[in-house]
Amino acid sequence: MHGRIIFLNGTSSSGKSSIARELLRVLDEPYFHMPVDAFHRMRTSREIDAGRLPEVLHRTWRGYHRAVAGMAAAGNNVVVDHVLSEEWRLADCLGLFDPREVVLVGVRCSLEETERRERERGDRPPGLAARQYERVHAHGVYDLECDTTTTSPADCARAIAAFLPHRPSPTAFERLREPASPVPGEGVTPACGTRGG
Repeated sequence: MHGRIIFLNGTSSSGKSSIARELLRVLDEPYFHMPVDAFHRMRTSREIDAGRLPEVLHRTWRGYHRAVAGMAAAGNNVVVDHVLSEEWRLADCLGLFDPREVVLVGVRCSLEETERRERERGDRPPGLAARQYERVHAHGVYDLECDTTTTSPADCARAIAAFLPHRPSPTAFERLREPASPVPGEGVTPACGTRGG
């Protein structure tokens, strides 16, 4: 039996990890939270030459995707928090994950609020969320969306949990794998709700 992947996509500081932690509290079935940050933390702390860094980061993301795919293929349910700010990342996941078992959740937050959180955290490069902001949702298709500007992580998690028994067919991942996917940006919904289109 293939495991389910709840795929949270949003900018840095949009609230993905907070939602993931709440999901593990409210979901009935066992789930593993696999944040990409954990994979970056596994790497040696030795400074990497700037010229090699893009290649190292690329390999890290590819390995992360394959680790998630392997956990799900072994029958484990997984919560992923991701940043689809580069096209190849989504394409890689589309080729690896069973699209019928992926629940793609757009985690949105106002730029002003993400920048406030970024300053408060102090562990992210200044301007990171702003650089990702326009690109992270460019594919435009979700099963469900949450806006953490005004909605708490706990409420978002409860909305996602309530949505799982009523997942649409085809899923967002199935639609994104089709040659003629819906036009990006159609059917955007505020707060937490299903994706139209």
